[in-house]
Amino acid sequence: MIIGSHVSFGSEQLLGSVKEALSYKANTFMFYTGAPQNTLRKKIDEKLTKEAQKLMKENGINLQNVICHAPYIINLANKKDEEKWDFSIHFLEQELKRCDELGISYLVLHPGSAVGYPVNEALQNIVDALNIVLEKNYQCMILLETMAGKGTECGKTLEEMAFLLKNVKKQVGVCLDTCHLNDAGYDMNRFMEFLENFDRQIGLEKIKCVHINDSKNSLDSHKDRHANIGYGTIGFQVLLQICLNEKLKDVPKILETPYVGDTWEAKEKKYPPYLFEIAMIREGKFNDHLLDSILSYYNK
Repeated sequence: MIIGSHVSFGSEQLLGSVKEALSYKANTFMFYTGAPQNTLRKKIDEKLTKEAQKLMKENGINLQNVICHAPYIINLANKKDEEKWDFSIHFLEQELKRCDELGISYLVLHPGSAVGYPVNEALQNIVDALNIVLEKNYQCMILLETMAGKGTECGKTLEEMAFLLKNVKKQVGVCLDTCHLNDAGYDMNRFMEFLENFDRQIGLEKIKCVHINDSKNSLDSHKDRHANIGYGTIGFQVLLQICLNEKLKDVPKILETPYVGDTWEAKEKKYPPYLFEIAMIREGKFNDHLLDSILSYYNK
């Protein structure tokens, strides 16, 4: 199984990301090249990148399975302020260039929020922006993430995603997110039915990444609040079967579940759950003392 989690990209850049992933016993990972809420970015350090790639080879992490995530501040759906729309285009181009420098194959992108635009116009804005961006022939492929439909988010239905993929001139892929799908109204208990529908409208070959997250919300809530694996409304067995699905066996699975503190809802969340959640999924056995396990491990 190709499984990992979100990791940091700090002072050691990609090398630090690899080290963190290995500490969770992961064989893939996902990272931001800088803070997702701002534009501050450090120059890519070629030496650290080479060290990271060497460490990956030594530990069985295939660079082709590693995922980058674009910052949240990119919004291609709203063109009301053309300067901001142009900024989003240029910043996305910068992120793709950074991914190419790092040798990363996939960049996950939230399609954007309409914010006052009719949905059909917002979707066309996304298409127009992506067609501009992809004129430059980056090696890294953009993966549009399925969204929960919070606020005016685009990409909340298969129909919206199908429109985007069919109208962008060059190849883009899809990143499924189980929490987002649940909150958008797709029942993960009927995941095979969902995949069949996806295949008809888009094609399974477009799925290049899956974010494995439980949800704190009920089906069709449009809220987007992730829960730890097995501690939400989707449940461990359903998420396990998605991870084990034969049609997605070669697709990287990435956990984006919450950090925890002294309680699940601690205001200051200190400890990553990924070592234990990855182990649960690999072993196929639910840990009903997950919080205690995490706290005991990091406080020993």
